[in-house]
Amino acid sequence: MQKRCLTTLIILILVGIYSCKESGVSNESANKFIESVNMDSSVRPGDNFYMYVNGKWMKTAQIPPTEVEVGAGYELFERTKQHLKAILDSVSKTGGQSDSIGQRVGDLYASGMDSDAVERAGYTPLQPWLRQIDSLTDSRSVMRFEATRQKENQSYLLALSVGADQKNSKINIANFGQTGLGLPDRDYYFKSDSATLAVQKAYKKYIRKIFMLAGDDSLKASRKCDAIYGLEKEMAGSHRTNVELRDPQSNYNKKAVAELDKKMPLIGWSIFLQGIGAKADSLNISQPAYYIKLNNLLKSVPIETWKNYYRFHLMDGAAPYLSTAFVNAQFEYSGKALYGQQQIKPRWERMYATVDNYLGDDLGRLYVQKYFPEDAKKRMLELISNLQTAFATRIDRLDWMSDSTKRKAKDKLTFFLKKVGYPDKWRDYSLVKINRNTFFDNLVSSSRNEFQYQLGKLGKLVDRTEWGMTPPTINAYYNPTFNEIVFPAGILQDPFFDPEADDAINYGGIGMVIGHEMTHGFDDQGAQYDKEGNLRNWWAERDSSQFVAKSKMVISLYNQFTVLDTVHINGALTTGENMADIGGVLIAYDAFKLTKEGQDSTKIDGFTPDQRFFISFGQSWRDKTKDNTMRTLINTDPHSPPIYRVNGTLMNCPAFYTAFNLQPGDKMYLPDSARIKIW
Repeated sequence: MQKRCLTTLIILILVGIYSCKESGVSNESANKFIESVNMDSSVRPGDNFYMYVNGKWMKTAQIPPTEVEVGAGYELFERTKQHLKAILDSVSKTGGQSDSIGQRVGDLYASGMDSDAVERAGYTPLQPWLRQIDSLTDSRSVMRFEATRQKENQSYLLALSVGADQKNSKINIANFGQTGLGLPDRDYYFKSDSATLAVQKAYKKYIRKIFMLAGDDSLKASRKCDAIYGLEKEMAGSHRTNVELRDPQSNYNKKAVAELDKKMPLIGWSIFLQGIGAKADSLNISQPAYYIKLNNLLKSVPIETWKNYYRFHLMDGAAPYLSTAFVNAQFEYSGKALYGQQQIKPRWERMYATVDNYLGDDLGRLYVQKYFPEDAKKRMLELISNLQTAFATRIDRLDWMSDSTKRKAKDKLTFFLKKVGYPDKWRDYSLVKINRNTFFDNLVSSSRNEFQYQLGKLGKLVDRTEWGMTPPTINAYYNPTFNEIVFPAGILQDPFFDPEADDAINYGGIGMVIGHEMTHGFDDQGAQYDKEGNLRNWWAERDSSQFVAKSKMVISLYNQFTVLDTVHINGALTTGENMADIGGVLIAYDAFKLTKEGQDSTKIDGFTPDQRFFISFGQSWRDKTKDNTMRTLINTDPHSPPIYRVNGTLMNCPAFYTAFNLQPGDKMYLPDSARIKIW
């Protein structure tokens, strides 16, 4: 199962349990944390709270041409980018001792910033693999090439990952998921609305452009494009939808390798595993229909089509690291057509992201040494503990759950593994060979090292000290097989947390984020895992039925929300994130009420502590997004748009009704019987 994140977009948390007076925060200094200049008092809080707290900002905010959205998270992202740029500029000039962290990070960044060398190379770095593709003759040679690329951490037809066996979470297993497509997901190949057709057209144009950059004339490029697109559409027909992928039980299909060889002989699982150096008696085939289809396609599709499929996807995967012509061709599709981005990001920004992707822990170590205060971990762990207490109390008070299930739920809550800031054990990249004069070779060396690192976990005990995000990442996540909640250093900043802010501000910001990740352990997916991270039913039958019924209420509510024109939120796709938002605010509010300020009624800047809590929550999610981006996210992202992450959540929060005196007739008002009451 995938980690459950706070947000899918990278642009898209730290505090103690002390009150305003205890932390020495004056009313004067606290005033600045309510951004009243952004608020629109002409909007009633009970009609549209998101626009009440953000309305003036929404009317005037401009999205920069290099971005697809702007907002509170974007401002944090911009600040963090500048911190990382300062680090990279420094180490790329001074370097460090040979094979040191500074040398690796600095030389990789410097090699990527040498645009003259990259331009001179064109796409020649790909020639060794293009020659291998030229030599393909049959399905066996196709699978041999697939194995070769897997060892370089590049997959096309077989999406391999190594992670905890979801029904034996202490041991790592090889998982193979559906893959093979160039469009965002399977539905893009079959929908016929104008927006989707525009994306299809842009993707086909991109395929043709790539082949023309490699020397083909337009007619030949078009023929290759048609064959590739047709092949991908065949694959897409076997894919599960994004909603279907949310069912962890159906994604668990552990099979013996010998059985797979019999059912899918053209894939040749045993030979493939041998080719990548893996030893395994059984595998989890997450989406079997895709691999059954792939086995058939290996027989029916002409070898020349497979060659062109590989040629395109090889060049597509490498395009960000090739000459400007390839970079721009990819941007026209993935930047402009998919997301509406007007201008490509500057080279330094693309290269810092590359360093974070390929040497994430090295860059993370440099980042936390300079920008993450050590006392942050302690204060964050205190807050998490406070929210655990509040959550346990809420579980005790549930009127729909039996005592036996309550005990197991609280046991799982207590068993959370809590990770804050950065890993206790850093990755070792000493085998990665970095030369500041060979950018593409650096990426290949790093990719090979990454594959060996992942493969080395196969069949071994799970290392629960591992992290799934790098320290500068502005995000957070819950991982069900580890039963862990993780908060990288990057998100532990304003607007989610500020050490000078009063408790209402911090609990409404970072407190909600922590509560959100905690609730993921008990959303419609996370609730299927026990405290050890095993996919196992721990619910009493009656409790489980009531939980499912309540989950359907979440789906029904969010299905009603309209985003663009007639485009609605997909309630089934966003169920887990919506549940986590609703639970996150409730838990954070209860934890806030345990503080001295939370129990007080003193107004700051004209607002009560409770009102400040909700305003902080609403303002921390202010966001303005390109229409193209929003359409893509509605199709693929399990998160609701920010306005409904705020309004949809607060419609189900009794304390919000009290704080802003909501009454029947207010647009956000729901009768008590219609409010969602889960956690």
